[in-house]
Amino acid sequence: QVQLVESGGGLVQPGGSLRLSCAASGTIYSINAMGWYRQAPGKQRELVATITRGGNSMYAASVTGRFTISRDNAKNTVYLQMNSLKPEDTAVYYCNVRGPLLNTWGKGTLVTVSS
Repeated sequence: QVQLVESGGGLVQPGGSLRLSCAASGTIYSINAMGWYRQAPGKQRELVATITRGGNSMYAASVTGRFTISRDNAKNTVYLQMNSLKPEDTAVYYCNVRGPLLNTWGKGTLVTVSS
């Protein structure tokens, strides 16, 4: 099993920045991809960004150019640097890790973008 601890959410003004972190523990050798998803009120959960063990990343079109996902394999941690935040980025952000027979979610961290 893998356990995830997310941190870094909060309230930020439009145009501001936040950095989310997600630390994994447990059977971490089974992790391949790590990523972030988000769910806004009344909407379905959607992909934000993912990154493989080798460092290949992909982003949702709505965050490309503003968000950067990175990963520290030594610390088993994935980060999401969010810049130029917009009110529509307001959501609960969930960390996700995947591997063979593995698909684990964090509890989520709330990001609120508001003036």
